[in-house]
Amino acid sequence: MPAAFAIPGDTGPALTVEVINTTGKTGLARSGTRLLRSAGLDVVNYFGSSGQALDSTRIVVRRGTVAAGERVRTVLQVGRVVVQLDSSRLVDVSVQLGADFAARAPLDFHP
Repeated sequence: MPAAFAIPGDTGPALTVEVINTTGKTGLARSGTRLLRSAGLDVVNYFGSSGQALDSTRIVVRRGTVAAGERVRTVLQVGRVVVQLDSSRLVDVSVQLGADFAARAPLDFHP
């Protein structure tokens, strides 16, 4: 019998994530979303921010432990994890993409 295909996200508990592009680089939040979803994380919202652009990506744990943020950081391969618990955000992790992610983001040429 052939080996079954891997199921994205079957290696840990489900995480809900929001992705915020702080850089102003068009399409960066979508690129981050695709990367996280391909790793099995449930990105429920992504958008751009008109606030201050960040030099480095911040991975903010809203619910749970620092392990949730480290799991996201492993996928993105950039950023630092901080814990700011806020259950009103309705996500486990908020990702604020910075210039470090923009410099290494995969190029997306299709929707």
